[in-house]
Formats: sequence, structure tokens, C-alpha cells
Amino acid sequence: MSALPVPGADEFDSARVLGAPEPLRAFNEAGVLAAADVHVAVRLAALAGEDGGAVALAAALAVRGPRLGHVYVDLATIRETAAVEGEEPVDLAALPWPEPREWLERIAASALVGEDRPLRLEGSALYLDRYWREERRLADDLRGFSEAPPEPGAREAELARLFPEDGLQRKAAETAARRRFAVIAGGPGTGKTTTLARIVALLAAPGDGTAPREAPLIALAAPTGKAAARLEEAVHDEARKLGATGLLDLHAMTLHRLLGRRPGSHSRFRHHRGNRLPHDVVIVDETSMVSLSLMARLVEAVRPEARLILVGDPGQLASIEAGAVLGDIVRPGRPGIVVLERVHRFGAGIAQLAEAVRAGDADAVIETLEGAPDGIAWLPVDVAAVPEALAPVRDEAVAAARAVIEAAAAGASAEAIAALGAFRVLCGHRRGAYGVSTWVARIEGWLAEAVDGFAARGRWYPGRPLLVTENDYGLGLYNGDTGVIVAAGEGIAAAFERRGEVLALPPTRLAAIDTVYAMTVHKSQGSQYRTAAVLLPDPSSRVLTRELLYTAVTRAQERLILAGTEEAVRAAVERPVARASGLGARLWDGV
Repeated sequence: MSALPVPGADEFDSARVLGAPEPLRAFNEAGVLAAADVHVAVRLAALAGEDGGAVALAAALAVRGPRLGHVYVDLATIRETAAVEGEEPVDLAALPWPEPREWLERIAASALVGEDRPLRLEGSALYLDRYWREERRLADDLRGFSEAPPEPGAREAELARLFPEDGLQRKAAETAARRRFAVIAGGPGTGKTTTLARIVALLAAPGDGTAPREAPLIALAAPTGKAAARLEEAVHDEARKLGATGLLDLHAMTLHRLLGRRPGSHSRFRHHRGNRLPHDVVIVDETSMVSLSLMARLVEAVRPEARLILVGDPGQLASIEAGAVLGDIVRPGRPGIVVLERVHRFGAGIAQLAEAVRAGDADAVIETLEGAPDGIAWLPVDVAAVPEALAPVRDEAVAAARAVIEAAAAGASAEAIAALGAFRVLCGHRRGAYGVSTWVARIEGWLAEAVDGFAARGRWYPGRPLLVTENDYGLGLYNGDTGVIVAAGEGIAAAFERRGEVLALPPTRLAAIDTVYAMTVHKSQGSQYRTAAVLLPDPSSRVLTRELLYTAVTRAQERLILAGTEEAVRAAVERPVARASGLGARLWDGV
């Protein structure tokens, strides 16, 4: 582990800021601060007449925080919690950290801190002013919804028809029907989507016959196009089962589309506090992926008398942007929050493992893996150093790809799509020895050896699995959608599944496509595979967290192959994503 300066550092590296003042230069060369963090901090210090030093360092760390998912930087603990963004280990204790008490006193007296200033200091938490305002306003708005008095009844006859069992799903529905603010949380397989679809039917019911009631205007939304499409399909499927044909007119959309994104802006929308959404009910699925800023924009746009329902799994990976909103909101026992617990989807082994991971019990996780319960195979190896030990992954990958290729070559689009969802390799990284790019190439090598004529027709060969990497609203395809190239008469087509039907498109119309023999765990969120092979990175990897492992494990429905050393497994379980955020305390503790 190196001290400073970093040996072999390239002075022409774009990540380094030549001429940066101390101590910013030391933190930049160590990989703690990016070039953008340094440039912004230097500019702020200059505008405020500061001479750099401790104030500029604090400002740079405050800028750095949201880039890494934090809402603020805790100056009292940052020395122990900071991490470098490079691969080389660095002795962070050797950096010139200011003494915390004196540092905080210096920051509090700075012209950069205070009302209408770039920075806000609360205790030892240093915020960029934007995020301080967003967090406060979101907490106030959510508290306003949650403190609204519940309605006296919840259409009991319709509730009993839709939820004959008096369990948590019925409690969730009653909560959503009676309160202005409701949260339905739970892991994969606990019935969140089915419950939500029936809640929509409950809220849209004509009434109990004692008084006329207009059908509410309902908005269905999700953070991504892929999640919105799944939500719409779930609601329509339940509507058909229930005979509620009126719900087939409901269409889900992304949160950005719901709010009305303005051209050229990523943070300003047509609907806001001064121009509210017209909807009586706003329902958001996959809320774990919603950032602080986007949630603040949504909640301020919802009419105070409307109903807001959030659905998601707080144990999954959070938004790539700042905040962990769902995790901050979900506190079991609070009014309006129902946590579904009964798992309907997984085998007992996968459910047991997922619960141990979620609970952060590394010993229980290892004990479960060593016990080899039905549906779980553990390969305790470094997948980059010992790839030959991954014979079970190779065998599953080849068998699954062969089934897809055979169906696709026969022009059986539905069968090819179904076969594509039977197996998936999941990686933590996109690149490198543990990354998707490496493993896609390796799987293609396995297929070239095992499948006669593999990829003989070039890039668009029948059976090529496709991953959409950008939304295309014109085609109805969304980032994260998967499809497959199939034979179509004398030519070929790209086949995708849409609402139980096959959507066939000319491959030349696809603008942003990858081959998906493997994908990142992040991209897999919301998807399920009959068998999932999870390849864990090195224990030192920054992406290896409890949430990543939990999300990866719960992608498997029937069988899980987990490849990674015991050290990697323990590192993941013992490393929860600890995002600095004050939303939960503001919302529930009155801070």
C-alpha cells in the first residue's frame, strides 16, 4: 500500500489537476478527489476570497459526495470512510487530513457556508446547498402526505373480493386505499407487483353503491422505461383476470415523461410545485432506483389532496445518483408503510440465502452456501484466476445458448425468447477480468467450440441475444430490454416480447444494442431468470456490496450458481452501501 505521491503516477493523466493547491493536490493524486471536484472547489474558494487549504478540501469533498451517491459529506468521519476510485491501494491515513474539530470550526466561519451560499453545514454534515434544500423540502412534503388523516373506510366488499386472505397484502391494499401516502416494500417474490395491480383495481372500483364516485385519474410510473413496461403489463394482466377491462386503458410511463422533461434540461420539468400533476393517484414502482433529486421533483408536483403510493425493495441496489430514498423512508411500524415478507417465487434455498444476505449475517451466508441446499451451487474460487473451475457455468451457458440458437434458427420467436430468459451470467463490473466484456467474449469462445456453425452468418446470426442500451420510444424498446435475432423467411428479425406477444423488428432499426451472454447486476434489476450464474469480483472491489449480492442472488428463480471466494462473499455481506443521507432523520425523527 503506497503513501504519497502515488508511485508511477502519470503527470499527463486527465484525472490529475496540474498546479492544484495543497492539500487538494495530494487527495487528487491519491484518487480520492476527481479533477472536477478539485476545479469546482478551487473556483468556489476563489469567489469567496478563501486561500484554499482546509476550506477548499471540504468543498471538494462536498462536491465529490453526490457523485458517489452521498447527499452530504460527514467531515467528522470522512477520514475513516473515504475510498479511492482507482484500482491501486493507497494509504489514506498518510493524506494530510485536517483535525476534525478545528476543521469544522474553520468551515463554519467560511464565507462559503450559510444561507444563500454554496455550502450548508449541519453538525459535521457538509452539504451542497442544492441537496440540502432538496432533502429538507422532500422530507416536509412527504411528512405532509403521511400526516394527512386516513379516510374512514376502504370499500370493504371490494377489498374482500380482491384480497380474500386477511394477510399483509390485504393490509397493504387497505393502507393504500385509506391514506394519502403509502409504501409497499418487500423483496422479490413477495407479491409487490400483484398487490399493486389489485390496489389499482380497488382504487378504480365504482364505489359501494351508497354514493356515486368518479373514477380517479391514476398515473402509473417507474424510474426506467423497462420497469414502466413491466408495471403496465402486470396491471393489464391482473385486469384481465379480474374482468376490470377499464384498467386496460391505463398506461405506465417513466417518471421523466410523467413530469414532462424540458428539452435540454435533466432536472427541470413541466410539472412542479406551481403546476401540479392532474392525477388523483400517483403510483411509482421500483422506487429503490429513484434518486433524491428525482423524488423531490415528483413529490412537489403531486397535488396535496392526491394519493401517493411507492413500491419497491429497499434491499436492492439504490439509484446511481445521490440518495437512498426508499431505504430512508421504509421504517417498519410507521403509519402507511407495509413490508411484505412471505416469499412466493423462490425455492427454499435461495430464499434462505437471500434473507441471510439481507440481514448482513456473513456466517449464516457461508453456512447456507456450504450446506448446498437445493437450488444453490457455490464455486468458492477467484473467477478471474481460476476460470477453468467454472465448468458448471460453462455447461449451463452452452446448453442455454444452444436452446436459443436452435429455436431462433427454426424461426420460433416465442420459444427463443423464452429460452433466453432461462439462464443469465451476472457480473459486478462492466470491464476488466471480472467484467461483462471479458465474460461475453469467454462465453462466445465456449460456444464456438461447442456449437457447430456458431455465428456463421456474421454479426446478426440467429440466436444472438440482444440487450437494448438506450430507450427508443418510437420502437417501444427500453434500456435493459432483451431480445434475440431469429430467422424470418429468407431473412432475419430482432424479436422482443411485448405484453405476451412477439415484437419483430429489422435489426437495422436497432441503434443501441449489445450482446447479452452476460450482463451487470445493475442492468438485471427487475428481471428474473430460471438459473442465474453470479460471478463475484475481487474482495477489494468497490462495487462488491451487500446490496449487489442480494440483488444478484434474487435474480434466480429456481437455481443459483454463485462463483466467488469466501473472502469475496464475506466482503460483500459485511459491506452495506452506507450512503450519507439525512432524509430518514428529517422525515421520521423531526431533525
